[in-house]
Amino acid sequence: MDYGKYVAKRAKDIEISTIRFFFNMVNEVEGAISLCIGEPDFTTPEHINKAAVRALENGQTFYTPNAGLPELRNEISDYLKRRFNLEYNPKSEIIVTIGASQAIDVAIRSLVEPEDEVLIPQPSFVAYKPCTTLAGGRTVCVPTYIEDEFILRPDVLEKYITDKSKVLIMPYPNNPTGAVMTKEQLEEIAEVVKKHDLIVITDEIYCELTYGVDHTPFASIPGMWERTVTISGFSKSYAMTGWRLGYIGAPEGLASELLKVHQYNVTCAASMCQYAAVEALKNGDDDVKKMKMEYDKRRRFLFESLNEIGLECFEPKGAFYAFPSIQNTGLNSQEFAERLLKEARVAVVPGTAFGENGEGFVRMAYSTSMENLQEAVERIKGFIKKINI
Repeated sequence: MDYGKYVAKRAKDIEISTIRFFFNMVNEVEGAISLCIGEPDFTTPEHINKAAVRALENGQTFYTPNAGLPELRNEISDYLKRRFNLEYNPKSEIIVTIGASQAIDVAIRSLVEPEDEVLIPQPSFVAYKPCTTLAGGRTVCVPTYIEDEFILRPDVLEKYITDKSKVLIMPYPNNPTGAVMTKEQLEEIAEVVKKHDLIVITDEIYCELTYGVDHTPFASIPGMWERTVTISGFSKSYAMTGWRLGYIGAPEGLASELLKVHQYNVTCAASMCQYAAVEALKNGDDDVKKMKMEYDKRRRFLFESLNEIGLECFEPKGAFYAFPSIQNTGLNSQEFAERLLKEARVAVVPGTAFGENGEGFVRMAYSTSMENLQEAVERIKGFIKKINI
């Protein structure tokens, strides 16, 4: 049966993530080391697991309010105030979502009309572009460059703004590059946002994973709170990827509209997972610090080792990725990743998975053990010698 005639064009216009393609290929290569997936290798802390078990044992398995458990929204509000001096009313300005990815989809679908332009700094997370396509919007990719350590420059942003520009996505700390923007740099972007009357969606899922620099939420910049939909979650900081919990913080006038889309999309996040998230926010600070310390050790080892073996890599200051240049190998990103997996049994993600501007780079996740990283570096070193850099 020809199903093509039944499938919507917007679905045909998006593709399966290249990340998942290489993730699946790893299973076909015996002994391969995967640096593909941005997922903590730590298990969820036991006290968080126990909170979910208690919820199950106590029969707390019913629907929650669409926006999430009131207790959880209170904890999120307290956390954002305590950590970043951001104030959101837990009753009307916070929505608990099924991961940050669902929050991104809800935000884009709630804000973007057909033909509206969404400005997306690249390289960046793979979901922004297809979510915009599914919403009927038009993606405008704004390049960032290694010489700027992949921050978004205001002068470059200006060049891509038109009278149809509506939404700017701010993906910092950045996946895949590890870039972090300072308060001063964000203030320069804020001036462009005000000048062109843009609304901003910030993906701050890595807000707790910065190294040697502090994370500054875009909504904390003067004049930006009322223009910003802040998105974060529990997956990366608390090693809770499989729990699928994120959240949105937004002014009530926006949050009330986003909630409608969220409601008809998923009703609510799983109740027992929300009780686990309450425990994470109440008692998980030490867990985050311990994991962050380990990531920092791996971060320094990986980017230093990559530079030593001839792959230029700027120092990532956020998330848990390195984004080395492979331009001096004579291979493009896809070729490098495929050959590295087949010939050296190390899986990485081509930079082009994160946009055309990622050509000449690959992403390596250091969210794996130090032993795996050390062995991966040795294998990469052998591969580099083989292709005669």
